[in-house]
Amino acid sequence: MLHVRVISPAAVTDRLTKHLTGAEAVTHLMVLDGAAKVPPGDVIEFDVVREGASRVLDDLRDLGLERDGAIVVERIDTALSASADRAARRVPGLGVDAVVWHEIEHQTGEEATLSASYLAFMIVAMIIAAVGVLLDQPILIVGSMVVGPEFGPLAALSVGLVKRKFPMVRRSLIALGVGFPVGMLVTVLAVWLLTAADLVDKSMLLDERPLTDFIWRPDALSWVIGFLGGVAGILSLTSAKAGTLVGVLISVTTIPAAANAAVALAYGVRAEVFGSTLQLVINLAAIVVGGVLTLAVQQVVWSRAHLGGSRAANKS
Repeated sequence: MLHVRVISPAAVTDRLTKHLTGAEAVTHLMVLDGAAKVPPGDVIEFDVVREGASRVLDDLRDLGLERDGAIVVERIDTALSASADRAARRVPGLGVDAVVWHEIEHQTGEEATLSASYLAFMIVAMIIAAVGVLLDQPILIVGSMVVGPEFGPLAALSVGLVKRKFPMVRRSLIALGVGFPVGMLVTVLAVWLLTAADLVDKSMLLDERPLTDFIWRPDALSWVIGFLGGVAGILSLTSAKAGTLVGVLISVTTIPAAANAAVALAYGVRAEVFGSTLQLVINLAAIVVGGVLTLAVQQVVWSRAHLGGSRAANKS
């Protein structure tokens, strides 16, 4: 369930209140006349079940409240209410499976921004992975996957493509197109510094690395794992299950592949540069394809579910 707080111009409040009162997905409706000061207007608060939230939020935006007032959405973890239970029963579908497009667009849109913290996480993750590659330590590889911030722009790219939000697509491509090269460049410099300090050397890369050599040896399963990672990652975002996302992050070889390419570049090992780069490209493409297909299917399924619910309501 979601909690929505709206600042409504006085001229719109009556029409909005009547609309929300008749909305099946809405409950716990409150109206505070003249309570808002900046921007001025009335404050309307209500709760909406996730499976009906997208339509309600669309209606709010159609009334111009995003422009003339404000719309604030928060997640509710627990709601002990018979009224909320009745609202959930009235709306077709399950809340855990619902896709709240406005929430997903906003969340992924923020994560697609090229920022200093994004670049810092990218650099730190790649250096950790580089050390893991040289030491043949899977625990460091896993750690770098968790630290890496690349799934945010990948998810935003998927959302932007499905919803045709081309500014979001552009921001995502910039974040990925800048983040990976910058991270790899700094990792090359870090490897040179560690080598100069006699902490690592080229022989560590050339030695047998049975636990981590999969990073630069892509095969058909690389595509399969990347695709499934994209599916699971999008499902974790749309269903608001953050715990699942952690599992996704440690299943795809994006940061480790980029780091291995950087280490190989630092030492001039061309075969591993090529193999790691190919692994990176395969994983990035597979994640986006999996994410786009998942969102497309969810969009079709929910559109049909709500269309069927509307027809049933009209017949009754």
